[in-house]
Amino acid sequence: MRTRWSRLLLMGLLVALCTTAAAQHTLRVAYDADPDSLDPHEQLSGATLQLSHLLFDPLLRWKQDRSFEPRVAERWERIDPLTTRFHLRPGVKFHSGRPLTSQDVAWTFARLQRSPDFKGLFAPFKPVRVIDDHTFELITHQPYPLVLNLATYIFVLDRQFYQGQDEQGRNKEALVKSGDSFAARNVSGSGPFRLVSRQQGVRLELQRFADHWDRQSPGNVERIVLTPIKEDATRIAALLAGDVDFIAPVPPADLPRLQRQPAIEVVTMTGTRIITLQLNQQRVPAFADPRVRRAVRLAINNVGISEKIMRGFATPAAQLSPTGYPGHDPALVPRFDLAEARQLLQQAGHGQGLKVTMLAPNNRYVNDEQIAQAVVGMLAKIGIGVELKTVPKAQYWPLFDQSAADMLMLGWQSDTEDSGNFFEFMLMTHDSQNGYGQYNSGHYRNPALDALLLQAQTELDPARRAQLLQQAERLVHDDAAIIPLHWQNLAWAARRGVRIDRIVNVMDFPYLGDLVIE
Repeated sequence: MRTRWSRLLLMGLLVALCTTAAAQHTLRVAYDADPDSLDPHEQLSGATLQLSHLLFDPLLRWKQDRSFEPRVAERWERIDPLTTRFHLRPGVKFHSGRPLTSQDVAWTFARLQRSPDFKGLFAPFKPVRVIDDHTFELITHQPYPLVLNLATYIFVLDRQFYQGQDEQGRNKEALVKSGDSFAARNVSGSGPFRLVSRQQGVRLELQRFADHWDRQSPGNVERIVLTPIKEDATRIAALLAGDVDFIAPVPPADLPRLQRQPAIEVVTMTGTRIITLQLNQQRVPAFADPRVRRAVRLAINNVGISEKIMRGFATPAAQLSPTGYPGHDPALVPRFDLAEARQLLQQAGHGQGLKVTMLAPNNRYVNDEQIAQAVVGMLAKIGIGVELKTVPKAQYWPLFDQSAADMLMLGWQSDTEDSGNFFEFMLMTHDSQNGYGQYNSGHYRNPALDALLLQAQTELDPARRAQLLQQAERLVHDDAAIIPLHWQNLAWAARRGVRIDRIVNVMDFPYLGDLVIE
């Protein structure tokens, strides 16, 4: 009898151990929203890039210390001031089973240069020069200091998978903004995970790619289940109840409570994403007057927003470039002055006030809806009445692309970890040919700013380049071309043993392929 019970006990223990081991290989993630599309070139957004690092592999990627780490490209060298040669890692396969070659890189690069959202990033480049199956060159029109920075955005696509026609006779490689396309629903990348199933807004399931090239990665997650949970309280409750293993973002108001939980690990970082308001000069002629724009800026107490709404988990901003970026000017600090704001409105002929509309997301940035509501109340104090509309992220981007309001909220993480990127996308004169100003929903135009930024693009001397970018910051500030609110800090939370501290970064692209669950 004792032997029988011993055997049963042993079998029970083995079953328990196996169950535990299996659980360790499944990561249940709850984000505030899921990606709008599976096409990595459709939307230049944080959610797209988070997903891209799971399904695709870039040529290289950022490390936590902001240095570069080889990925699909194992090494590179500068050939001349215009040319950088890359050498692909041998044995890299797509999810389709095809080997990844330089021809796939060239095809991917050409598609990036056609993308409405990405072509501005790659405007300085000529087409890829293929040397052989594992060697290619990135060539710029002029000397360009950020070649490696941009290589982090080249997630290589399986060109054969995306060529031809789909079941409805449409071009598979078509790039459709906020619409249906083959690439929005299907994927073949070379990333650590492959797509299993996707129900938009409900569930995304991924499985470890068995033939992934990175056999040195410590990651032991075999399966990822992503559940979008918009409401902060519900997302946190799911973590505390053990229904999910990892959540992001963590609202500032809930940080102290989670940090007191022994079973929860919280990781925070000082962020570099700027939260801004753009004033649409096409819809509101008054916004074409810099005095009115300055009045709006002076009426918004962004220090108060950072302290009360963000609970100190943000840094008030008076410029786009955070500390450490080459364009940062320490002399530019936030100012809040209602009396001066009213005086400027009076001088501009709008002493009677204005009526405008505002559009903001309600699940894209930390406390975005509350921030927008606070701004409405602040502007009311100088006679600017604001009709606010907030919508989920998936609905927000199509409206933003249409500049469908008088004031629009936009957060921006520099794609190049450099000051120039803020200006190139949010403030340069919109040009559909090269992609500059793609997110300039305020329709701001300043040839002097455009010239400064183009000059900075080709300046290889770091000190001289910093001077040019600081000059751009001062110009934008003096003109009140955009309303900076704050740089948003970052916070993630996971159950103890899910080692997110090793795989999160200031860019907010968690490298879940390297995640270890203990």
